[in-house]
Amino acid sequence: MVDPTEARELWMKAEPFHAVTYFAPEVRASLDELGLVGFWMGYFAARSAPFGAVGPSVVEATFYNFHPSLVRRAIPDAWERASPAAILAARDRGLRRALVQLVGEVPERLAGAATRVALTLVPEGRPLFAAHADLDWADDPLMATWQATTRIREHRGDGHVAILTSEGVGPCESHALAVGRRVTTRELVRRARAWEDEDWALAIESLHRRGLVDPSGGLTDAGTALSAHIERRTDELSSAGAVDVDPSDLGELIDGLGLLTDALTALLPFPNPIGLPRAATDA
Repeated sequence: MVDPTEARELWMKAEPFHAVTYFAPEVRASLDELGLVGFWMGYFAARSAPFGAVGPSVVEATFYNFHPSLVRRAIPDAWERASPAAILAARDRGLRRALVQLVGEVPERLAGAATRVALTLVPEGRPLFAAHADLDWADDPLMATWQATTRIREHRGDGHVAILTSEGVGPCESHALAVGRRVTTRELVRRARAWEDEDWALAIESLHRRGLVDPSGGLTDAGTALSAHIERRTDELSSAGAVDVDPSDLGELIDGLGLLTDALTALLPFPNPIGLPRAATDA
């Protein structure tokens, strides 16, 4: 088990490497070649493909924070255009091209540390992580490192969803709290997650009834405390879910990914729908 502060630092270093799949034009072009129409069809299909050709309800439940209409415009139509295996292969072709341009190759030592850390993560209660963990490891150190950072972030994300649901924070409400924390913006949530003004008003009303936000959506002391609790518990679950991590592997992975941060974050917008702050990548 790793320390919760180390779990957060690991996420902050792993997330930019993983997030190349969402922001690199090479990935979008590779998925477009399969006939996946538009960014969102490629996004939902590629991220959920490890499950197989599942229905939209599975994607809504596990991805959690997207408006259902956004999911249902892409799934299950994507599976009629290409199989999950073909989608994963196309995604990986685009990813490799993008990563080579951004960071070049990665040392086998870093890839080894990354895979060993990822292999210590337990799957119980973490469906999206488990789906990715069932995929074969790439022989290529660069792509194996991407697979490891993906397992790390989806493992953390599954735990984060568990905390949100246990605290009674719905999908749109989670965005309202994030906007209150100033890690994202209302306009970005509308554009990237499709929650419209009516949805937003209902989320603010619900949170206001609980004393978590004021009528304008600003966090109250209780809302600030709940947000801090959610982040802390997410770190703790990430920590507890990593069993028998070798400290030297963890340190090498954090340090090695940290050396790539500048090149990777040049691709990411700030603020971003992931909620990763620019300052966090410098931690």
